[in-house]
Amino acid sequence: MALTGKTNEEKIWNYFKAAGLTDHGAAGLMGNLYAESSLKANNLQNSFEKKLGYTDAGYTAAVDSGKYQLFETDGAGYGLAQWTFCSRKAELIDYAKSCRKSIGDLEMQLDFLMKELREAFKKVLAVLTSTASVQEASDIVLTQFERPADMGAAVKAKRAGYGKKYYGKYASGPAEQVGGSNMTENDLRKKVVEIAVSYLGCKESDGSHKKIIDLYNSHKPLARGYAVKYTDAWCSTFASAVAIAAGLTDIIPTECGCEKHIALFKKLKAWVEDDKYVPAPGDYIFYDWADGTDYAETDNTGSADHVGIVTAVSGDTITVIEGNISNAVGYRKLKVNGRYIRGYGVPDYAKKATAAEPEAPSAGTGLLYAVGDIVEFTGTKHYASANAATGPSCKPGKAKVTQTAKGAKHPYHLVKVTGGGSTVYGWVDTADIDGSSSNVNGYRTHKVVKGDTLWGLASTYLGNGSRYKEIMTLNGMTSATIKIGQVLKIPAK
Repeated sequence: MALTGKTNEEKIWNYFKAAGLTDHGAAGLMGNLYAESSLKANNLQNSFEKKLGYTDAGYTAAVDSGKYQLFETDGAGYGLAQWTFCSRKAELIDYAKSCRKSIGDLEMQLDFLMKELREAFKKVLAVLTSTASVQEASDIVLTQFERPADMGAAVKAKRAGYGKKYYGKYASGPAEQVGGSNMTENDLRKKVVEIAVSYLGCKESDGSHKKIIDLYNSHKPLARGYAVKYTDAWCSTFASAVAIAAGLTDIIPTECGCEKHIALFKKLKAWVEDDKYVPAPGDYIFYDWADGTDYAETDNTGSADHVGIVTAVSGDTITVIEGNISNAVGYRKLKVNGRYIRGYGVPDYAKKATAAEPEAPSAGTGLLYAVGDIVEFTGTKHYASANAATGPSCKPGKAKVTQTAKGAKHPYHLVKVTGGGSTVYGWVDTADIDGSSSNVNGYRTHKVVKGDTLWGLASTYLGNGSRYKEIMTLNGMTSATIKIGQVLKIPAK
């Protein structure tokens, strides 16, 4: 799941909330992680630094390169949770390698931590996803997940105290801006789309889809009392998990079967039967894959057998993200009034909105770009509203102007263009837009930032990580090593 937030603690808070933890559960867990590592993903247990002769960064680099071979057995606590036992450290390093990430990567460690909770510490996770007490959350993490030598009353009080500080800071604070207070209807729609897109690429073949099913099963009450199995069809489960992560289950019903899902949307009076309806991002679209000729000239009224979430609409083309498309989370494009469309679940986002939309600009506003323009987004941040103080990170690339707001801090709302390399979906600064989006030299450029890898850049820009060698060839590289600040040429698709 993509990380959002300016600081490590904001990123961690937002991650745990998106994973389904309650405010109290997220705070209690974070209090323990702070006590263990000060929320530093590359933290080597202080008492081992002198013993092993490594700093945090040096130890991490040595493990990543293979120079240091005793990671699993050296008894040193490491990372956010200060993993210490050899079996858990072995699983951590194996997981990092499978993700092609550094052992000290924050997102990888958060994913691994949630994997542990879902697979080996289910009782702890059950508390974290249901509790209304920071103390309860903190205590169970301390005694059943972290299990340090001292678990006495003083330690419990201290760790819960850390957790309560996080609760006071973030339970209704700025770290919830993506999905928190002061959100317009479009902000809420964007939130649902961003959460759905954060699961892109999760698939059955490597088990990465399991976290989606685990999140669905953690939400109570379960639809029809049924816990979804990893081997079940999971399109409705994915659509429901997104609603759970967004905290919008009062307007988006949860189900694991499409027909039952439709029935619940109908019960909420949030169902559109007219296939000619032009959806908006955040709407739920249901299909019936029965013989298309049955419905070529008439409305499709058969039994639905698939569902996705609309991410964008351009003209009469709808882009949808779905779970269980070829056993993975992926995109589909289809036309408005396509013959397989059964209908739409249309959540009442306006009911949940706590802020008005920015006023639409009049003609002749003097803005450099207009709605519909395709531009080159060169920035690294987008914002939930046109005047937001802070916003999450995103990647540059081609994007489309979908709204404008004259006089605002961030006057242009951009939505990424499929295949354009960007992940932008929000309001951006004028300075971060280049009116020309063409690759006149047959390539674009990318300035390397912390966390970039050739595999990741190839995946983002070219749609397939295994195409990283094309980047190496274009740049005359003989090694896959890249450095922060390095400017790389990226092939046009």
